[in-house]
Amino acid sequence: ALFVHKYGNSGVALEDAIPIALSYFLSTVTMIYTQHLSSELPEPSIDLKYAGVALFLMGIGGNFYHHYILATLREKGEKAYKIPRGGLFNQVICPHYLFEVLGFVGVSCIAQTLYSLSFTAGTALYLLGRSYATRKWYLSKFEDFPENVKAMIPFIF
Repeated sequence: ALFVHKYGNSGVALEDAIPIALSYFLSTVTMIYTQHLSSELPEPSIDLKYAGVALFLMGIGGNFYHHYILATLREKGEKAYKIPRGGLFNQVICPHYLFEVLGFVGVSCIAQTLYSLSFTAGTALYLLGRSYATRKWYLSKFEDFPENVKAMIPFIF
């Protein structure tokens, strides 16, 4: 299947996904429009487009890979929560967030605008908060959750 997100019967995750997706869509439209408005400004002195494309592709690939691990964590019909293993899950509990931020850093390098940089910073702060809460949840639910597994940034946070 193309989509790797799985939502429970409660619908709570879907209720979160709709405003988040709408936010990303509107932010993308705003970013494209501000790019158009700044088309008459001089080009940045350093071209970061190729580095940005590489970072974006690494971010998308890493995000997809870790979402795939999460999507295949449980057997069909299984309801119990598990501690994810594999990829960077041995280092951080939310590697998919780390790679999502990396993708946005790539977009910021490609766009080289204050808007894209501020959007990336806002996304990073939001996902840092979410990853912190996720780590706290795992620590409260699993006695065997490894203390050395950080929230989003390996060895740091």
